[in-house]
Amino acid sequence: MKIGVVLRDLHHDEVELARALLRMADKHRADHEFFHLGHDLAAWSMRHVREIAAMAVRFGEQLDPEPADSAPVVDSARRWLSERGGRSAEVELVMVRDLRELYLRASSVLTDWEMIGQAAQAIVDDELLELAQRCQAETKRQATWANSKIKESSTQALVV
Repeated sequence: MKIGVVLRDLHHDEVELARALLRMADKHRADHEFFHLGHDLAAWSMRHVREIAAMAVRFGEQLDPEPADSAPVVDSARRWLSERGGRSAEVELVMVRDLRELYLRASSVLTDWEMIGQAAQAIVDDELLELAQRCQAETKRQATWANSKIKESSTQALVV
């Protein structure tokens, strides 16, 4: 079975999604919804990471349940720049681009969860199937949020 390999890839992709959410939340902290919801959505992905690591053992993979965050110095610099950037037209355009990247990343993770769900059905693994369905639903909400923010922000960023 190659389920362990897909879980390893999914683990990596969820970590990267969480990091992208945190980076963008800090980068665009002037948008309070983006900042707070970005941190909440990143916490979902980090919970997924822990659950994937626990499940992957059954499929021959040893994954880190608590991977390290990005460098604190970089995060600190990003926050400093964000606080001085405000909500200019240029910042709005950067936000739309960041949201597009986030949407694509979440969509990729969503596809990985779909693959895991299909495999779980094939091997009749109820525990893996429940994990896949629950996490896929949350990842879909992450992608939907990013898409909604794109719709909300793109008019302002591109037309005005």
